[in-house]
Amino acid sequence: MPEITTAERPGVGRDGLPRPTEDRIVRLSNAVVLLDGATSPTPRERDGGWHSRHLAEELGADRTCLDGDLADDLARAIERLARHHGLTPGDSPSSTVAITRWTDTTVDVLVLADSPVVVFTDAGFEVVADNRLRDLRGKVDRITDWRNREHGWWVAEADSAAAHRAVRASWPRDRVRAVVMATDGVSCGVDDYELFDWKTVLDVTAKMGPEAVLDEIRAAEVRDADRQKWPRPKVHDDQALAVIRFSAEK
Repeated sequence: MPEITTAERPGVGRDGLPRPTEDRIVRLSNAVVLLDGATSPTPRERDGGWHSRHLAEELGADRTCLDGDLADDLARAIERLARHHGLTPGDSPSSTVAITRWTDTTVDVLVLADSPVVVFTDAGFEVVADNRLRDLRGKVDRITDWRNREHGWWVAEADSAAAHRAVRASWPRDRVRAVVMATDGVSCGVDDYELFDWKTVLDVTAKMGPEAVLDEIRAAEVRDADRQKWPRPKVHDDQALAVIRFSAEK
C-alpha cells in the first residue's frame, strides 16, 4: 500500500467571506479521487459543493476500490447522480474529477477539467492536465456556453458522456515514485503564481508536509489581496492536495 498524505483548506466566496469548501478528497483501497465543485450557470441551493460531495459519494458508494475502466466508472457515477437527483445537462452544478488508481502492475490516471495530476517516475515527472477550459478563457464570451460540448471543455455534470472526454495516462507501477494531485487552488501556485515547480512541491511535502504548500500559496495571495498581480475571482480559492508515495513500498 502506498503512503498517502493530504491537505485541504476552504477558500472564500466572491464577497470575500468564508464558506464551506467545494473540494473533496476520496480515499479508496486502490485509488485517490479529487473533486472541485463549480456552481451551475443558474445558481440555486445545489451548488458546486453539493455536486462534488454527492459525486464523491457515488464514486465511493458500496465499494472499497475502483476496478473497472476509469471512464466507465466515472460515467456510471455521473449517471447515478443525475438520475437520483433529477439533474439536467446544461443546467446543473458540476465538478472537476481527478483519479489516480493503482493495481499490481500499473498506475492509471484520469483528469476531467482543471485539477491536474503530476506523476513522478524514474525519468522525471509528467503532468496530466486537461487544459481545454484554460485555453478557452478570453476567447469566448460566456465560458459556460461551451461546457460539455464539442470544441469546448468537459466536466462532470449531468451528462455521463463527459467521462469519456477525460485526459488519461498509465505507467508501469514499478516506474512510479510518487503522484501529486491538486485542485486549481493549489496548482495556481505553480501555473500562475510561479512560486515553485512540481518537483519543489513534492520536496516540500516530504520535508514539511502538504500543509506547507498551502501555507505558501495563501501567503502569496495575502500579499496580493487586491488581486492586481494575479487577477482572479476570489482572494483565496478552496485548496486540496493529495500526495501518493510509491517509493516507500520498495
